[in-house]
Amino acid sequence: MDPLSQALRHAAATRKARPPRAGDLPATEVEDAVHGVLADALHDLWDHGWLPYDVHEVVRRDEDERARSLLVDAVARDVAGQALHPVWRGQVADIGADVWWDADRPHVDQWASRHIETLDDALAATVAILRVLRALPVLPVIVPKPGSPLVGLDHRGVDPRVLNRVRGLLAKAESTPYPDEAEALSAKAQELVTRHALERMPTEEPTTVSRRLWLDKRYFDGKAHIVHVVAEANRSRAVVYRNPGFVALVGEELDLEIVELMSASLLVQATRAMVAAGDGARKGDEERSGDFRKAFLLSYAHRVGERLRAATATDDDRLLPVLAARKTAVDTLYRTLFTRTVSRSTPIRSEAGWSAGRSAADRADLDRPSASTPRRVGRGRRRTTG
Repeated sequence: MDPLSQALRHAAATRKARPPRAGDLPATEVEDAVHGVLADALHDLWDHGWLPYDVHEVVRRDEDERARSLLVDAVARDVAGQALHPVWRGQVADIGADVWWDADRPHVDQWASRHIETLDDALAATVAILRVLRALPVLPVIVPKPGSPLVGLDHRGVDPRVLNRVRGLLAKAESTPYPDEAEALSAKAQELVTRHALERMPTEEPTTVSRRLWLDKRYFDGKAHIVHVVAEANRSRAVVYRNPGFVALVGEELDLEIVELMSASLLVQATRAMVAAGDGARKGDEERSGDFRKAFLLSYAHRVGERLRAATATDDDRLLPVLAARKTAVDTLYRTLFTRTVSRSTPIRSEAGWSAGRSAADRADLDRPSASTPRRVGRGRRRTTG
């Protein structure tokens, strides 16, 4: 190992150590050291279950834009030219990891020019990245690594036509100033995707997978509970990783796409309702307190979960064997991936927040369609529900 690489690793392992300086070293030597240590760190994380978006999130939350941009370039360089699973391709695109630089010139030189930095800044950013990455725990491997023979698996998500309709409903729900209208639109979106999922079940082989949904850390418990109840309503299971800050989901691929879509919208709506509940309150009032907002989100999640389960219920006996088989597959993968889980309770310290959250989630009329409303169930059949 060259001296600069050793110095980078030492500085990352020793909090009080200063990052090494480039001095008179040519850019090519700095390039080799930076690329080598970051590539090694990323390969170790890929082996231990981490995905591009996961790594991006922990660095983005803990470090500055300089470190984030250097990490993104390291990911782009690492996956360039490799066969990628659809989830990997999507995440690489989401974080903006593409090879923008001239491959015939040292990347660190071009990175420094692009961000108005120096080679010393590149070394400091490398140390900052390594300090974050080396502290990360082992996660279950949920997606094949780059180059794996399994990366060519087809992605079977929500039909684009249904997806567009659902997104339209959720966009309206997020933009309306009326909570009752927002929740009615959300319920309609949930019923639409549930009907779509149930129609496809009898004709498709199960594809049970795991995904991760990252959440903002502010009021994390309440937000995670919203994701949890959405997952339950859509035949999925959830495990909360409070630190580093995501919810791991297990379910059918189609169901998890629904969970991600519904959760994102409900989190926007819940946050807006929570803030609105404190409108007019003065500094020091309970409605402005952290306990109030935490209780609000937990109560909101609890009540929304009840309503989502009602919206996703089915009494079609033909689907019961399929649903039972899917549940078994989900439970089996869940136990395989998460061998040690701990149940924990979250204390509620604001009765007013709990009441306000339940009221906010209870305003909408989420009754199922009347007996005169036909609904498609199964494949090519119609039945009437009440």
